[in-house]
Amino acid sequence: MTEPGTAETQDLPAIAERGAAAAPAASRRTSLLVTLVLGGLTAVPPLSMDMYLPALPQVTAALHSPAATVQLTLTTCLAGMALGQMIVGPMSDKWGRRRPLLAGMVIYILATALCAIATSAELLIAFRLLQGLAGAAGIVIARAVVRDLYDGVAMARFFSTLMLISGVAPVVAPLIGGQILRLTDWRGVFVVLTAVGVALTLLVWRKLDETLPPARRHSGGLGQTLRTMRDLVADRVFSGYVLVGAFAFAALFAYISASPFVIQEIYGASPQTFSLLFGINSVGLVAVGQINGKLLVGRVGLDKVLGTGLALTALAATSLLLMSAGVFGPVGLVPMAAGLFVLMASMGLVMPSTNTLALLRTPHAAGSASALLGTSTFLLGSVASPLVGIAGERTAVPMALVQLSCAVLALVSFLGMCRPWQRRGESNGSTAGERTRL
Repeated sequence: MTEPGTAETQDLPAIAERGAAAAPAASRRTSLLVTLVLGGLTAVPPLSMDMYLPALPQVTAALHSPAATVQLTLTTCLAGMALGQMIVGPMSDKWGRRRPLLAGMVIYILATALCAIATSAELLIAFRLLQGLAGAAGIVIARAVVRDLYDGVAMARFFSTLMLISGVAPVVAPLIGGQILRLTDWRGVFVVLTAVGVALTLLVWRKLDETLPPARRHSGGLGQTLRTMRDLVADRVFSGYVLVGAFAFAALFAYISASPFVIQEIYGASPQTFSLLFGINSVGLVAVGQINGKLLVGRVGLDKVLGTGLALTALAATSLLLMSAGVFGPVGLVPMAAGLFVLMASMGLVMPSTNTLALLRTPHAAGSASALLGTSTFLLGSVASPLVGIAGERTAVPMALVQLSCAVLALVSFLGMCRPWQRRGESNGSTAGERTRL
């Protein structure tokens, strides 16, 4: 296999013409437009979830349903995205990337349009589940496409670039949703999401060529898919990276779920101040991701970057727990905000490195591996969300405790299962990841 950084640069259309026996090249370059398309596909889930948030009170009133029932429209969409990745990922290993992606995007468009005309909360819940199932195609296949195109440090850099695009989505989505509601009602949010889906589908159809040659596809049916999944899970190192990413995301999701109450209810900040702090933290995540991609990757081993990110996450979570528990006496908003900033910014080191190190081991089943990565993060994130409010809205201790627990579990998974020191220096490993500088 070509070592990272030495492969000849090529355009995306040439990739489909390349022989199927070739392993993913280390430095294939995509056009800016294709990079934006892949970033847009990874942004579909946060756009689908967060753009809709400001409309929840309107939906409750318009459909004459309890708030708890309307909240299920978020839960089912998240569950659909988790389950959908497990379906679409193996499909893309069997039939290539384009067909499952285009089919998923078309269904996403239809489901989103149906959400806009739903006449009851029950119908909206069903359509949101379908929307999540179909929208999962974008994020899971985007990761698989990156694995098809890149290897080694080049892949880590590209994941950091995608974070610049997808990391902005959770920040701007509620703002866009709020502006839409100034012009129309909650149905207009789904109309805009439908338009976004149409635009992305057209760009995928016109600009994203097939990246998985026929000879590298899986020909088996359900049995082969289950065996592939079993083999991936049986790979201790791969499973370790999956757990690292899932626990780290759960710590991040604990912040997303609890911070509105912590910042506004406990520390008395205004909604505008909360929005500003949330935006600053998101910018920190994106900025650290770019520092990682531009300066660290290729100079510092990926496992070292990941270990540093996990250590920062644990340190930030520890400080948040100590402050929340009153160990340092009463603390104001600024120290808490600083701890939350460090925790969120550290994800700019953790997430790209985790995705890269996991997918490096699975060039033979990138779609299935991407599905396991995505599903695990969504599932653990959904578990972390209700735990942060277990003691009510007047203490930040549950949030910090969940974050610290997840950070420790991520570190334990990294040290106990990935064991990077055991693989350092190997040159003839059985996977592409073992031939990459770790």
